[in-house]
Amino acid sequence: MIAETVCSAVSAAGLGIAAITAYRRRFLTATRIAAYSLVPIGLVMTGVVEWLADTAFSPVAWAGFAVLGVSWALFMTTRTVERRRGGTRKERKEARAAAQRDAVAPAASEPSLGAGSRPAARPASRPAATSRGEDDFSDIEAILKKHGI
Repeated sequence: MIAETVCSAVSAAGLGIAAITAYRRRFLTATRIAAYSLVPIGLVMTGVVEWLADTAFSPVAWAGFAVLGVSWALFMTTRTVERRRGGTRKERKEARAAAQRDAVAPAASEPSLGAGSRPAARPASRPAATSRGEDDFSDIEAILKKHGI
């Protein structure tokens, strides 16, 4: 009974704040505040608040939460072990490379995954930079060429 009263008071206060905000011509914010302030009264009307109050004082419910916690811990433990079982980073990288090599059909002239793995055609290189202004960008050009851009 007290939870329903508190939720009703919170909703009424929120609607009051929304009305003041709308009076200040901030209609989008006022609508958002009104939406949030209607949630507690909606939860009371659907019976969720009563269910939560009954659950909070139930030992069986707390035991259920403990079982869910143990279940979550077991899932996380198995994920951690699964990740560590993959070996070192080098071994995982080699396994990925082997799997990608297997993606090419024996008689195919290019990978079945498409030509996306090939670097783009490189433009003709320019002569060496002579002025100081062009020399500043030589490092950047080297990085871009390295990545095929």
